[in-house]
Amino acid sequence: MKIISYFIIAFWAVYLMVLGVSFHSFFKDSSLEAFDWIDGGLLWFLVLDFVSRFMMQDTPAQNVKQYKLLNISSRFLFHVFLLRIGLQFYNLFWAFFFVPFGFLSVPQFYGFGGFAGFLLGWWLLFVLNSYWYLFWRTLMNRNLWWGFCPLLFYLLCLYLGFFYDNENQWLFDGSIHLMRGFCHWKAWCWLLLIGLITVMYAANYYLQKVAVYMEISRMEHVGTVKTRNMKFLDRYGVVGEYMKLEIKSMMRNLVIRKLFINGGLCMLMLCGLFSFSDIYDELPFMRVFICVYCFSCLGVMTLTTIMCAEGNYLDGLMVHKETILSLLKAKYYFQCAVLLIPVLFLLMPIGEGKMPVLTMLACAFFTSGVVFPFMFQLAVYNDSSIHLNKKLTRSGRNTKVQMLMSAAAMFLPMLIMYVLVEFFGETCAAIVMLTMGVIGTILHPLWLNNIYQRFMKRRYQNMDAFRNSR
Repeated sequence: MKIISYFIIAFWAVYLMVLGVSFHSFFKDSSLEAFDWIDGGLLWFLVLDFVSRFMMQDTPAQNVKQYKLLNISSRFLFHVFLLRIGLQFYNLFWAFFFVPFGFLSVPQFYGFGGFAGFLLGWWLLFVLNSYWYLFWRTLMNRNLWWGFCPLLFYLLCLYLGFFYDNENQWLFDGSIHLMRGFCHWKAWCWLLLIGLITVMYAANYYLQKVAVYMEISRMEHVGTVKTRNMKFLDRYGVVGEYMKLEIKSMMRNLVIRKLFINGGLCMLMLCGLFSFSDIYDELPFMRVFICVYCFSCLGVMTLTTIMCAEGNYLDGLMVHKETILSLLKAKYYFQCAVLLIPVLFLLMPIGEGKMPVLTMLACAFFTSGVVFPFMFQLAVYNDSSIHLNKKLTRSGRNTKVQMLMSAAAMFLPMLIMYVLVEFFGETCAAIVMLTMGVIGTILHPLWLNNIYQRFMKRRYQNMDAFRNSR
């Protein structure tokens, strides 16, 4: 996974360098200087950076709790955390774009001193953006509705600054004036930017301190969820009771609920783009990718940490005979029921004639009969409990085995289906995957029992590890 991560980082670094050279060539003969066009689009870069941090940067986390036992000032810990946020490598990542672009366009007008001011100004802007992101991401961890605040802010700025009056684009002109001030090393530009960074630093310091202490002292409010009694599950006995627990966990616990929300939004976005635009029409692989991803993403996200939530109370489960087997069955039936969500989303491309029904059914059963059995193997080896409602002070991370299993569960089905489609056609590929999926789904009592038997052989080892990781 580290090798893959380094490869992806290197790829995007080279890609940004190529874009930097290309942008200079593209704007070289325009009415303004090349760097003015880039400087005028300052807010666009900040918006793109803000959005990319949701995918590329970890959620804000502070391992403060264990340090509270030591003679270390809490103020010092919060300042260290915030300084690390400002000095993190990701704030320099855009340098792969601005260094080649600025080197080709800035020195001939402002010299290398202006080039240094150009780069330093952009770096401080991304430092400011990192604190801006941290502020809203911390609030979003408490309530997802906070995400609409930066969205409305960006929409208003872009509309009023670029589209409201085409003859007076004050945001474009103001951004050029600000960035030229950095090249001239004007004091007011640096004071303005450092002042904004200081304000966001102070706001984050107060917000982080309040949020962390609320989390440590368990003062945060957990909203009540009206799930009713779900009496229709009573007929299934113990398995039905555990299915109720799965549903309530999805609706109430912050970690699990966030996984479902993120997965649902990704599915909706991909299906909408595929259905109502033509950007993927010339890419046959995207149809395979979208179909497989929609059915696999929620299962892979939640099953990567299978039994980790139960690790908080596994001792109580072990005192009942065959409880773990019933719990595994409930988890499997719940995951199969969740597959109805991507079915509803994929009705959009099916209705537009961009995906056959047979392909959708093949991916659905392949997920329930092949992907789920593969991911359920982690129930035997996962031995680290997760904090269901902790966001800022979390200490648990996915293990290498979990990351490899989740990556394999996500990409191997895509590779298998793509190869089958290329060699045998889409219909034949769908039939093969449908057959494999149906067989695996029908035989679920056998492989679930096998997982249960292996789990019971490791139960004391797992229980001890769960206790140590609480």
